[in-house]
Amino acid sequence: MYLDDPQVTDLFVNGAAGLFVDRGAGAVAAREWRATEEEVRDLAVALIGLGGRHIDDASPCVDVRVEGGIRVHAVLPPISPEGTVLSIRVPRFGEATLADLQRAGMFDDRVRGRLDAAIARRENLLVTGAAGAGKTTLLAALLGEARAEERIVTIEDVAELRISHPHHVRLEARQPNIEGAGGIDLARLVREALRMRPDRLVVGECRGEEVRELLGALNTGHDGGAGTLHANSLHDVPARLEALGALAGLDDRALARQAASAIGVVVHVQRGADGARRVAGLGRPVVDGAGRLSIEEERWEAA
Repeated sequence: MYLDDPQVTDLFVNGAAGLFVDRGAGAVAAREWRATEEEVRDLAVALIGLGGRHIDDASPCVDVRVEGGIRVHAVLPPISPEGTVLSIRVPRFGEATLADLQRAGMFDDRVRGRLDAAIARRENLLVTGAAGAGKTTLLAALLGEARAEERIVTIEDVAELRISHPHHVRLEARQPNIEGAGGIDLARLVREALRMRPDRLVVGECRGEEVRELLGALNTGHDGGAGTLHANSLHDVPARLEALGALAGLDDRALARQAASAIGVVVHVQRGADGARRVAGLGRPVVDGAGRLSIEEERWEAA
């Protein structure tokens, strides 16, 4: 019922406490929905199973993608003391084009022209924003504008990027089994992807040491690449990259030189109080006078 509602973007089940539904203006309790903790746990097991994984007391936190690009994250007690917790992200744009997003009000003609130019010039892109701001949707639309002759290789924890392009190769990280073996992380996948002759190398979300491999790749002739990054504002991007660089053993100055050389444009998206997702800023990474990373903002008026 809720998944059939075209306005629903997220569903949250907080154990027996109930269901909360986000239709673009924040999560609101669904008073009509009732379920016991046992029923919620059974639902979590079933949904995670649809994504090809297993959740139990030995593996109580699992993230999967199911049919239609729906992303499901589940946590079992005692990790979630008040009951099984489900977080369900529902993609509503499908394989959206830049034209679709422009019609939806994400950006105006001036920004559209800048985005088109970035793709045509094969600038390396970093799309930033908070959770649910529309980073993945915008990145997919941008990549869909790449020439049909280009080979796009995307690397993600959970494959979410849905790109309307004839030559798109997906790589997805694998979690270790209950013995702690068999895991393949994003950093490993970046190294593997470099052997696949990508024309555009894309990391769906930089959240750890894979930032070192991505920046390294983009600094060695792999132009046209892209990634996404959690950041609350355009000027929070340097601090976020420095934190990830530290995980990879890069000091602030080394990270600044790598990022300024590797990334051509940062596109920041925000979700407003009205639920609308908009491009809120564009910028270019530069090294400041102290040798640290900074963002030089491009001046324009947002839509």
